[in-house]
Amino acid sequence: MASIRVISEAAAEAGLQAAYRRVSAARGRLANILKVHSVSPEAMTAHLDLYRHAMFGPSELSRVEREAIAVAVSTANACHY
Repeated sequence: MASIRVISEAAAEAGLQAAYRRVSAARGRLANILKVHSVSPEAMTAHLDLYRHAMFGPSELSRVEREAIAVAVSTANACHY
């Protein structure tokens, strides 16, 4: 399994602290899938924006269908969703 270095919330400096606050405010917590971007706060917030658009933006798929696809893909990849 790959190991990705992450910067803890306690060790985060200004730009990363702001990104952590934005991500935490959006989800109520800091998910590991976003924390792996800690070496690039811009990538972290872009990932959050992409997620929001994919799950909540305009689509022919309902919210339930989008969640079902996410669960199926996570199961196929043996990862926690």
